[in-house]
Amino acid sequence: MTANRGHAVLAVLLVAALGSACAAESSGGSRGSGGPGASGGVKAAPGGQAKPQSGPAGALTAYVEKVKRAQAARAVAAKKWGLEKPPLAAPQPPAVKPEITTREGFEVEDGESLPPVFTTVPVKDKVVFLTIDDGWEKDPALLRMMSELKIPYSAFLSDYLISNNYDYFKEMRDRGVSLYNHTLNHLYLPGLSYAEQEREICNQQTKLEERYGKRPSLFRPPYGNYNRDTLRVAKSCGVKAVPLWAAEAFPDHMEWREWDQDLHPGDIILTHFRGPEEWKGTMPDLIRRVMKTITDKGYAVAKLEDYV
Repeated sequence: MTANRGHAVLAVLLVAALGSACAAESSGGSRGSGGPGASGGVKAAPGGQAKPQSGPAGALTAYVEKVKRAQAARAVAAKKWGLEKPPLAAPQPPAVKPEITTREGFEVEDGESLPPVFTTVPVKDKVVFLTIDDGWEKDPALLRMMSELKIPYSAFLSDYLISNNYDYFKEMRDRGVSLYNHTLNHLYLPGLSYAEQEREICNQQTKLEERYGKRPSLFRPPYGNYNRDTLRVAKSCGVKAVPLWAAEAFPDHMEWREWDQDLHPGDIILTHFRGPEEWKGTMPDLIRRVMKTITDKGYAVAKLEDYV
């Protein structure tokens, strides 16, 4: 009973402390009128330093301080990049990843053993996942912005668009971004034979592995179009799941798949590598727009591969 009460107290303290961190974030990182020691840490004796805590309480304090430092840095970066509010901090990823199944209406015949096709990850936390497709625009400002704001995202790449600058995506990978398969040439897959789809999907698997050191486990078909052969081919060359999207972001608006035109826990957001030649804005303009929507609705961006 005593141990259970202790764990309950720590849980309450964690919620309260993280609430304080979020409040500090929304007010630009201010600690309030209580001074530097008012956030729940151990108060130092006059003329000395606080004695470090050990055990679960110490781990709790260290974690809360880490979150607060990260959010303070995000607040500074948000001002630099012109965001109205800093991005919200995502919760710790689940210890066990949720079970992913094919969305109703997206099934193929006899597809039970094939990679699931989905638009939303089944979670309860207010997190969404940001994905960027193809590789057309290669804006160095995007790499800096996302790193400084600590916004996780995943890139689904087509070889014919990235082949003129593989190094740009190598730098992206080195910054912690996962690179996934979007075929060699961005063709309409249901119009191709099994062998032609195999070339488009599996050859891109091999190219990405050779270039970036890891064989992708996720694949997104161009235009979101696929058939049973697409999923059979994808499975044959190592694909575990096929994430589509619930919403699509542009520099000046959002488009929605769902009837209520809103975000939901676990939604996958699609956007593209584009610039002023194709869109009404730069990649940083796009990120400012989509992050305003996400943050205003009380969501944080989480890392897709932590959940799938």
